[in-house]
Amino acid sequence: MDGTVRSRIKAGVLVDIVLKKDQPAGKLTRGRVERILTNSQTHPHGIKVMLTDGQVGRVQHVIEEEQK
Repeated sequence: MDGTVRSRIKAGVLVDIVLKKDQPAGKLTRGRVERILTNSQTHPHGIKVMLTDGQVGRVQHVIEEEQK
């Protein structure tokens, strides 16, 4: 699922993000969302989030919905 719409992303969701340093190569990092950092409802480059391990990047893909 696309990572440009904020309503699709919640804390606990498994996502692939691109870190700032990895943007030129397009390397993705997988992790669970700790916090959503983008305030707007959409962002063309992906919603910025912080993962549970502290890494910050823009969501490229939502892999798995929130764990029950």
